Amino acid sequence: MHFHDCFVRTRGFSWDVPAGRRDGRISLASETRDIPPPFFNLDQLTQSFANKGMTQEEMVTLSGAHSIGRAHCTSFSSRLYNFSTTSRQDPSLNPLYAAQLKQQCPRDPQGSIDPNLVVQMNTSPSLLDPSYYADIQVRRGLFTSDQALQTSPATVTLVNAYATNGVLWQSKFIQAMVKLSQIGVLTGSDGEIRSNCRVINS
Repeated sequence: MHFHDCFVRTRGFSWDVPAGRRDGRISLASETRDIPPPFFNLDQLTQSFANKGMTQEEMVTLSGAHSIGRAHCTSFSSRLYNFSTTSRQDPSLNPLYAAQLKQQCPRDPQGSIDPNLVVQMNTSPSLLDPSYYADIQVRRGLFTSDQALQTSPATVTLVNAYATNGVLWQSKFIQAMVKLSQIGVLTGSDGEIRSNCRVINS
């Protein structure tokens, strides 16, 4: 969603991103290791964002992007079938939602999940909106890392504020996205300033 040098537009609202960012000319799957995985707890999430110079508030704010898109069942199936030695299903997961997810992500006779199966991140997967936070309030966060936002007073306060005040969330989201666009900028002769943000210049 975030094209570094371009005017960014999603359904619902839009914002300007500062131009002139130098981007790399290659993209490697191995470089995604810095992206917080879906099983992180709150402390791990907070530290992961802090390592990039982002605050916990900005982490909660940017998590709202999980209102769009789809996720592979294998990225959260442990919450449904083998959460821990004492509980097969994650007790923080809404039971009705868990039942729905199990229908969408069934196990085969060997207990495996089809790696090609995907589900919607929430009820409006093509609309970037604060519905994500309302989902968290009723324990319908798809990932462990989503529901982790309900595990501290500070993050619960933000979740509740964003769930009831979409304008506040949009304003904070734009600020956080612009700040995110300024992380890890290449300098000197490294990379290039793209004329078309979707492709390298030549």
